Amino acid sequence: MHSTVKLSRSIATVDVEDYFQVEAFSRAVDRRTWRHFPSRVVDNTNRVLDLFDELHVTGTFFVLGWVAEEHPRLIRRIACSGHELACHSYWHHLVYELTSDQFRRDTRRAKDAIEQAAGVPVSGYRAPSFSITPRCTWAFEVLAELGFLYDSSVFPIKHDVYGFSNAPRIPFRLDTPSGPILEFPMTTFRLPGLPQLPVAGGGYLRILPDWYTRAGVRRAWREGLTVVSYVHPWELDPDQPHLKSPLRSRFRHYTNLAKTAKKLRALLALDRFTSFRDSGLVSVKITTGMETASA
Repeated sequence: MHSTVKLSRSIATVDVEDYFQVEAFSRAVDRRTWRHFPSRVVDNTNRVLDLFDELHVTGTFFVLGWVAEEHPRLIRRIACSGHELACHSYWHHLVYELTSDQFRRDTRRAKDAIEQAAGVPVSGYRAPSFSITPRCTWAFEVLAELGFLYDSSVFPIKHDVYGFSNAPRIPFRLDTPSGPILEFPMTTFRLPGLPQLPVAGGGYLRILPDWYTRAGVRRAWREGLTVVSYVHPWELDPDQPHLKSPLRSRFRHYTNLAKTAKKLRALLALDRFTSFRDSGLVSVKITTGMETASA
């Protein structure tokens, strides 16, 4: 008798970082001063965990290595709650601003910190601010070298900070000299006459109207795409301290924080969302997709 694995079309992910660690404030906040800021990541991540528990959602938590070292009990709670732990770098540097050696050291340190905190292996990675772009396709080889099975950093759109607009929009396999790695791109959808539009996470979930999210997600499903949602714990925290930064950064970071929980709840009600680990997708045979990543 052969058993069949039902593959999920909907993935819930969380990028576990504190409000002062985001790219929007990277020029205003020196990483050496992170410990001087009042941390809110534990309480905010617990809010996400409680919401997921209420909705019976299992997710993938991409954890900053710095957070894992500072708050190991939080990391153990995530794992003990049945969620998947994955890596979100150590220092939240944009990948394309690092050398391959710097990226390797940062990622190895983060992976080790998360695994030591929870005592479970880490097989998934997401770059800070989706910063694996055409400028740094060498990162895929480093990830394969370090033992990662999959990545979810590619965003097939044009953006001022990130974007890999010519990448496939469906999951694909990259063959590198260090071995293969699966890529699960962030969710986009198409409308006639428009470029690919982002949906289902972060500022797109908070700032854009609910009808846009519903329409975009359903359109992506009709196109046969896997919907990868994402949220940051600080997005459920409207009372967080306000930091100085350019107007565009403040708009992206602070808009609609009080509405995030409601909007996230509505998104997760559209389908049965689960983790990459439990989706069945990581174990399936996926076609090679992006030739530039093999270089």
